[in-house]
Amino acid sequence: MVDRGVNVIGQLVAKRVRDGETRFSLSCNPDLTLDLLAQRTRGQCDFLAVGQVNSELPFMPGDADIAAEEFDFVLESPQTDFPLFAPPREPIDLTEYAAGLHAARIVADGGTLQLGIGSLGDAVAQALVLRHTKNDEFRDMVARLDPADTAPAGLREGAPFEIGLHGVSEMFVEGFLDLKRAGVLKREVNSTLLQAAFFLGSRGFYRALREMPEAERAKLSMTAVSFVNELYGDEESKRKSRVKGRFINNAMMATLLGAVVSDALEDGKVVSGVGGQYNFVAQAFALEDARSIIMLRATRAAKRRTTSNIRWNYDHTTIPRHLRDIVVTEYGIADLRGKTDRDVIAAMLAVTDSRFQDELLRHAKEAGKIERNFELPRACRDNTPERIARALAPACEQGLLPPFPFGSDFTATEQRLLPALQLLRSAAPLRLAGLAVKGLFSGAPSQQTRECLVRMGLEPRSGLMDYVYGALLHGALEATR
Repeated sequence: MVDRGVNVIGQLVAKRVRDGETRFSLSCNPDLTLDLLAQRTRGQCDFLAVGQVNSELPFMPGDADIAAEEFDFVLESPQTDFPLFAPPREPIDLTEYAAGLHAARIVADGGTLQLGIGSLGDAVAQALVLRHTKNDEFRDMVARLDPADTAPAGLREGAPFEIGLHGVSEMFVEGFLDLKRAGVLKREVNSTLLQAAFFLGSRGFYRALREMPEAERAKLSMTAVSFVNELYGDEESKRKSRVKGRFINNAMMATLLGAVVSDALEDGKVVSGVGGQYNFVAQAFALEDARSIIMLRATRAAKRRTTSNIRWNYDHTTIPRHLRDIVVTEYGIADLRGKTDRDVIAAMLAVTDSRFQDELLRHAKEAGKIERNFELPRACRDNTPERIARALAPACEQGLLPPFPFGSDFTATEQRLLPALQLLRSAAPLRLAGLAVKGLFSGAPSQQTRECLVRMGLEPRSGLMDYVYGALLHGALEATR
């Protein structure tokens, strides 16, 4: 930004007046702004700082709390106030819960946690909460998912948290609040429980921060991204505080040799920013007892077919193979650090969906990367969604793995719609035809189904396509009931 000649910084802020002094909080996004303000103070750049007060932003103290004089202009009026953008929390499915339970096994008590965004991050948070508050049930779920106990011996954890965790995360995801409420996030460093650079979340998340007592909110430190994402600058103190780091990030794909794809596709299409993923992977290697944990679903459904997210190779890389560490899928934990290519391939195949293991193994053998007579252990040959469903069925019946363990901004009708819409999005043409027939011959829709049809604009119906789509949705609702 400095190299491009930044001349204006505009940012939403929270405002507080106390004892006649006006202060502003950078609140959800001190991120780059604190570094830029520091550079302006040192005369390294010059720009106008413009703040716009938003009544829904929580006033975050600490480094995010800055003097009014830092702003050249401040916009504040009822006409310019507006509801904050608030993406609702996504439902967690069994695939994500399985991955989350595996990841929760390797988070060390008394350690440091970075948590990824979205439903995978929420799955890890719920798994950690269960590990702490319902430990017997947690151990049973893990044993059912991994009956051969294939998790790396040197990484296995599982006891409730006595010391607790400290958060160091580029993004303050909602899961940290849930961990705090459950007594998992409780290890303080310099009177803080969490250090983060920005946040974005649901309306309930913003409200919880606004209504939190100030002394409690002060333990959630919003600060510069340069502090969170790097070790340089007060490195000795950071090394002492960031012990037993478990830096968890999400990815789209990984290769059989351990490279990770998170931000773009092989044709150059950018899907997401790299963000701090590389920084935390690098920290995991720079800190003595830290590990990088990359989480991904083993498969994806697109264009009516299922493909593996673990590839032999891929024409784009976010994290290179020389920084391979731990990869977690719904089928287990692959510990890759310090291993030969041959052993990395064996470990990655063990967490690959079984529908794709043979083809990937063939590629590895043809490349001379693994012996021709290599065979996967029997314990890894049943990596299927059906096995995951069977393993977690008792926990589902006990209500331990709900789609929204921490609540949701979605209405009850919208929550009912979500699995039906996901089914329609991924179903093959023949399955769609079956769902339409099911919808046509299921009789009059129930009140709940009718509410779903109304929410989707398919009731009352005004044309042929409304009847077709209505039948499809009705069938999908019946199938996911």
